[in-house]
Amino acid sequence: MLSVRTVLRREGVELADVVCRHPRGRGQATECTNGHVVVFVRRGCFVRSANGVEVLLDATVAYCMNAGDEQRYDHPHDHGDECTSLHFDADVLASIWGGDPILPADPLALSPAIDLEHRLLVVAARNGADSNELVERAIALTARALEGSDPRRVASGRPSTARARQALVDGVRETLASRPETSLRDLARALAVSPHHLSRTFSASTGHTIARHRMGLRVRDVLNRLADGERDLARVAADVGFADHSHLCRVVRSETGHTPSALRRALA
Repeated sequence: MLSVRTVLRREGVELADVVCRHPRGRGQATECTNGHVVVFVRRGCFVRSANGVEVLLDATVAYCMNAGDEQRYDHPHDHGDECTSLHFDADVLASIWGGDPILPADPLALSPAIDLEHRLLVVAARNGADSNELVERAIALTARALEGSDPRRVASGRPSTARARQALVDGVRETLASRPETSLRDLARALAVSPHHLSRTFSASTGHTIARHRMGLRVRDVLNRLADGERDLARVAADVGFADHSHLCRVVRSETGHTPSALRRALA
């Protein structure tokens, strides 16, 4: 009756595609939440009873679960429902939510734009998009949803001056220039800012995500290797950080408009 497919697990963020085919009726058992979770409803509706409070949930809202919540799910229709769950490590969630991982009890109203972003995130994860990019998008999505509950908490810790924002951008670029594999979580720790604010500040300043910047550096490493006469693309892919030879070819062609073999001839 319940199918849970994890499509991303990285840097304290876990994204799961949840499909429930429970028939109409009362839930059979009380469940206990494990961890901190934000759930977006994609299809259907159901009633969640948590800590003595009943809430009807449908695709216009997201809802939150905190570790230890006792809950039951009742279903008013026979067709079941489909959801997307985002599970966060406590420190990652606290960095988004003003230093406290305890999520709000009330549902989070979603605009159509936020709902669309959540659906696009699921599709990208199913299709094997870059995991670094998915982590940034998942954190940004959660922050947008939580802003409807308390925008001041989400904004707390945001760099307030242009100089501070530029320092963060330069810090990311300097670190990734020598260690492009550095994760968003580690970058944020090194720069003493939340992953959400670091990603948001970098994107606002450069026009692209940290993950996209990291991928651009990898492509430039490939170009250097091709210019040096390297012919084994599988070895280049492994050394530079691509999943495999075909992944390298797809990204290089997408970023430059040329295949690696054509670039090798041009750069030789």
